[in-house]
Amino acid sequence: MSKVIGIDLGTTNSCVSVVENDKPVIIPGADGSMTTPSIVAFTKNGERLVGQAARRQAVTNPDRTISSVKRRMGTEWTTRIDGKEYKPQKISAMILMQLKKDAEKFLGEEVTEAVITVPAYFNDIQRQATKDAGRIAGLNVKRIINEPTSAALSYGLDHGEPQKVMVYDLGGGTFDVSIIEIGEGIIEVLSTAGDNHLGGDDFDERIVRWIVNKFREQTRVDLSRDFAAMQRIREAAERAKKELSTSNTSHIIQPYITQAKGEPLHLDMVLTRQEFESMVSDLIQRTEDPVRSALNDARITSAQLGRVLLVGGSTRIPAVQRKVQEMTGKEPSRNINPDECVAKGAAILGSTLQGKGLVAAGTGQDLLLLDVTPMSLSIETVGGVATRIVERNTTLPARYSQIFSTAAPYQRNVDIHVLQGERPMARDNKTIGKFRLKGIKPAPAGVPQIEVTFDLDANGILKVSARDLDTGKEQSITITADDRMSDVEIQQAMQDAQNYAAQDQVRKDAIQVLDEANKLLVRTERSVKNAGKQLDRAVKKQVKSDTARLQKLVAKCRLDRVDEAQLAEIRAAKEELEHSADDVLRTWP
Repeated sequence: MSKVIGIDLGTTNSCVSVVENDKPVIIPGADGSMTTPSIVAFTKNGERLVGQAARRQAVTNPDRTISSVKRRMGTEWTTRIDGKEYKPQKISAMILMQLKKDAEKFLGEEVTEAVITVPAYFNDIQRQATKDAGRIAGLNVKRIINEPTSAALSYGLDHGEPQKVMVYDLGGGTFDVSIIEIGEGIIEVLSTAGDNHLGGDDFDERIVRWIVNKFREQTRVDLSRDFAAMQRIREAAERAKKELSTSNTSHIIQPYITQAKGEPLHLDMVLTRQEFESMVSDLIQRTEDPVRSALNDARITSAQLGRVLLVGGSTRIPAVQRKVQEMTGKEPSRNINPDECVAKGAAILGSTLQGKGLVAAGTGQDLLLLDVTPMSLSIETVGGVATRIVERNTTLPARYSQIFSTAAPYQRNVDIHVLQGERPMARDNKTIGKFRLKGIKPAPAGVPQIEVTFDLDANGILKVSARDLDTGKEQSITITADDRMSDVEIQQAMQDAQNYAAQDQVRKDAIQVLDEANKLLVRTERSVKNAGKQLDRAVKKQVKSDTARLQKLVAKCRLDRVDEAQLAEIRAAKEELEHSADDVLRTWP
């Protein structure tokens, strides 16, 4: 049985882990690093790049490079490149395919199953989109797990003593906070809260804005209209942010950033930690309300917390650490790696789902994980009211039913509007689906009894069914929303992903074959020249004919359109030239 990998599919960086000898280990990327940039790029010749390779060329190819796609999950966002349309699920699938490939190389076997993490505050559509991305990448997603819960699972494996911990997870694009109880082999999520649009990207953007404004003041040149310059500035801003976590100043230098009136302009400025903290103070302050909300929902005070765990790269910012200590009265724990613990927790859960129980430290008991739903689930009732079926922070999996009736006499159909959120009015919450229950027995208003059941699985993904209690007729309803991909779209995306993988391999093979062919042509030309008149006329004629054929095929070959048949033709022509020129190459090298 192949191993289940754990994947932290991040906004800025992604990470993959697997359990080896009862311990989770991080699987290195293609370049040897422990995390892979969540970036996808398409080159002009049709090659697809993922990770560090995509990041390296972003400055010169900004309009064909996609980053932070996690923030688009569950939305209608699309991008069109070379006439093809890409949804967030497809781009995320390309990142997952790279992580899958790295894992297969590390393990020496095929990988087909994974546990993937999501922000705790992801709604139903965003969770389903993440699961769909896994399917497109060729993975059976055994579980979707909340990132703070996954981090706590990683922590709880080595720290089995009973305690309540807060997981403060500030990543590249999202913020989550969860209150989790660890004890007697059980990891139970008591509450969760967060903000899906708050993270390291927002901190970077503040620095970008500062650089652009300061440069405009110095030179009267607006860099915001220059794609390539802005890409360089964004990279410089991220580096400056990281430097300011360990240093009081960051010297930002970008030579030849642009030109004005034919003269090159250079960017050279110094950003202090104090200036940086001032420009992001409101962003850090935004984490306070979710922290208070999570503590209140868990019905505990900060004094009852045993540990505060910091997760996500943005928690390395000293001002963030000070804010956490100020809110909780506790110095945050530093005994977990904020970049790796989420992936490790996912790998632990993956191993557990295979029936390989992992023992909590000091207890001798297998770990049991109890997660919660982050937001309430409701349906719209008369007057536009959001009537709750499932309250937020309900332990998963969960199943709740409620009886509803008709609002008008002799209705044969009922439209049901499913919502997610905490507001009392339907219009203020997130629509996650609408469906129509047909064939209700005609009766006066309020007489029909319709039982609506909400099923939340362990992934936090919702299914809805309905039953007319009068007739006993039961109907299963599948929630559909414009933001979700249909099964047909997913199947097509899976086929496209397989085709892309095959095309990538053909291109790699073509690069190698063309290189070998060009080297052979150079060697042959040199040998024929060295042989001069000593070369048999018939041999010379055959060599020249084979050389001309290979040259023609090499010249016609375009990497963005090459296929197996064309590659086979080049290989055959190369072999023919190697055969006819064999004596020439050996005798007159």
